[in-house]
Amino acid sequence: MISRLVSIWRRFRKQEDGNATIEFVIIFPALLVLMLSGIELAFVSLHHAMLERAVDMTVRDIRLGTGKAHTHTDIKQVVCERAGFIDDCGSNLKLEMIRLDPYGIVSIPAQPDCTDKSDEVKPVRSFVNGQSNELMVLRACAKIDPVFPTSGLGKKLGDNTDGQYALTATTVFVQEPI
Repeated sequence: MISRLVSIWRRFRKQEDGNATIEFVIIFPALLVLMLSGIELAFVSLHHAMLERAVDMTVRDIRLGTGKAHTHTDIKQVVCERAGFIDDCGSNLKLEMIRLDPYGIVSIPAQPDCTDKSDEVKPVRSFVNGQSNELMVLRACAKIDPVFPTSGLGKKLGDNTDGQYALTATTVFVQEPI
């Protein structure tokens, strides 16, 4: 009985069938995580580029159209229309517009206000329309759902209980005179 088990063991040890399968089982999960992280990074870059572009185009309209007093809701709606890839933009986007004194040492808060589905709705931190020749900062923050929230980069990006991550776009402009 023992000699039979020994001969089976020797035969099993000498066979090389399944080597490719073992290599595949070891390597495939790492390649899959790497591939999904690459796709997630592409979507993060796409969302950020669309948000930046939408904010820049909206600020251009604000800068050149000084006769109109823009409201928070108007600007948010325009940014959301132009940032096409941001899902549920109306509730996932928050804007701040801050008037700055170019000669004073005043800085904007380091952490932007962002909407968060797990928190209560917060009022706008600061949104002040500028007058002619005033230095203004417009900062938009959007919360985005990862494409693959349970693997690789998507798992690491989530910074709240809903697994969303924040993208911000900041721009500075001078209100053109009338």
